[in-house]
Amino acid sequence: MNGVSFDFTGTNVLVTGGTSGIGYAASTAFADAGASVTVTGTRSSAADYDTELSRFTYTQLEMRDGEAIDALAANLGSLDVLVNNAGASFPDGLDEWSPEGFHASIAMNVEGAQRLSVRSRAALAKSSMPGGASVVNVISMMTYRATTIVPGYSSSKAALLALTRNLALYWSDDRIRVNAVAPGLIDTPMTAPMKPYPEMLDGELSNQIMRRMGTPEEVASAILFLCSAASSFTTGTAFAIDGGWLAL
Repeated sequence: MNGVSFDFTGTNVLVTGGTSGIGYAASTAFADAGASVTVTGTRSSAADYDTELSRFTYTQLEMRDGEAIDALAANLGSLDVLVNNAGASFPDGLDEWSPEGFHASIAMNVEGAQRLSVRSRAALAKSSMPGGASVVNVISMMTYRATTIVPGYSSSKAALLALTRNLALYWSDDRIRVNAVAPGLIDTPMTAPMKPYPEMLDGELSNQIMRRMGTPEEVASAILFLCSAASSFTTGTAFAIDGGWLAL
């Protein structure tokens, strides 16, 4: 955690898509800070992943399965932190310019997060955390720029930013803070296909100040900050972890 420590002892944390990349880094950081962490993934069990998940409670969840989301939320009890991280581009291998591909991306990346958040409201409202409960939505630099490759993903992340702001206002009386993190180019399985193509990777890196890929742990640090009492006056905002991309 780069010398910064947080204490989440006694808290309950739910991270969707917590089996790899940013979600796994955030789940690990919360567990290191004393939280009881539940992660979701699409496979049948934790044993189906190469990642070490024994520190977490694992729940299978497809973000387009409304009944499964409702069932998960109904069994939460008390919840202190919800990290809406699960998402993907090209769902089911579909072209996102097709109506079917666009709809699938919206359903996966924003509708599922909205449903889980709303269904978890009662559990979050029970939190006794200093500063209140927290929801953190993982958006993207695609929220802010046009793309000809994944228009559904880009649109869904922009919608997730709007949802962040709306929920922050709607839930303020419940002491539930809602924020977002906006990662830039992060070294995760999602970006791994770029590495064999230096011209593509270098082109992306040229769009930001620091000229390197970020790490999942650097995003996780921001997520924990936004869920801690250190950010108790912060809600409805997006925290960019982008190496300076937005500055150029």
